[in-house]
Amino acid sequence: MAQALPKVFTFEEFIAWLPENTGKHYELHDGIIVEMPQPTGKHEKVTGFLAGEITLEYKRLQLPYFIPKMALVKPPRKSSGFLPDVVLINDANLHNEELWEKESTVTQSESIPLIIEVVSTNWEDDYYTKLGNYEAMKIPEYWIVDYAALGARKFIGNPKQPTISIYHLVDEEYQVTQFRNSQRIISPTFPELNLTANQILNGAL
Repeated sequence: MAQALPKVFTFEEFIAWLPENTGKHYELHDGIIVEMPQPTGKHEKVTGFLAGEITLEYKRLQLPYFIPKMALVKPPRKSSGFLPDVVLINDANLHNEELWEKESTVTQSESIPLIIEVVSTNWEDDYYTKLGNYEAMKIPEYWIVDYAALGARKFIGNPKQPTISIYHLVDEEYQVTQFRNSQRIISPTFPELNLTANQILNGAL
């Protein structure tokens, strides 16, 4: 029996389709709607810790940034929309974002200084799909926080171990620096951020 192909959605159709008040979250990957897995408690602890620490830092520096709850990141000219675990928004550029007011969606690198994905069981999305799209969008900095060492060995080493990979643009291509254990992370966006890999991976100071 022939298997029906999944319906391919445009971004506009995806936005119109999104159900409300279900407690479920969805992304659009090249026209295919993907239901995001329910995060574990550890995932939420790490995500909340990072959002809090970064908020303290941009407020200390008096930068025009904020971290929204459910903003979508849309690569231009693609039927995709991603819902990062943490996306830092530059309020000063939102007047240039046509989709922001009605759809809380950003498309320009000038609006997105930093994105953080905390790895779940669908780790391929973070290391393949999103890494490639964020690089193509020229988003300045992208963290992959792999607290459970789920990613492939070619990404986090052999033997696999919990790793924070910080990708930053150099000549329009991502260069990666990795941090583990008691190493202090180095963030190009927040060079004075004083956190070790262990503090982030455990979600606690």
